[in-house]
Amino acid sequence: MGKTFFIERQRTPIGHLVLLTDIDDRLRVADWEDYAERMNRLLALKHGTVAIEERPGRSEACRAFDAYFAGEVDALSSISVRMTGTPFQCTVWNELLRIEVGTTITYGELARRIGRPTVFRAVGYANSLNPINIAVPCHRVVGANASLTGYGGGLPRKQWLLDHEAGRPTLFH
Repeated sequence: MGKTFFIERQRTPIGHLVLLTDIDDRLRVADWEDYAERMNRLLALKHGTVAIEERPGRSEACRAFDAYFAGEVDALSSISVRMTGTPFQCTVWNELLRIEVGTTITYGELARRIGRPTVFRAVGYANSLNPINIAVPCHRVVGANASLTGYGGGLPRKQWLLDHEAGRPTLFH
């Protein structure tokens, strides 16, 4: 058996979130429960066989998500995360962490920020493989004309997250 991750399920205004943390309380995965198949596929790809155990007590990540959904939209910046991916993916995901709460950038801008202005499609693909939804804010990346595109949790959730972070009234359908 390989690594052990600890699981927590968190109810949010836009669905149930599944959090996986490691032995050092670093957030390794945050994904929507209704996308568990995708999460399991990515876990196997990135980590091989893992043991999943119920978390005793609440993680720091879980408490930060509580605060985030209660309106403290900058609460997630304190979470300790550990991302597992290719060097290119990790470069993209680390740049996502630099996008300020309440703002968006395009895939092209994200590509420029990592010094690879012509690889915006590859940036989009790396974004789609982000294992730590919301805390590593892939939802803050939009299409070239600022259109809402590509979010693994669905576009209604992406819109809700952007509205929530910008302080706009939020509805979820």
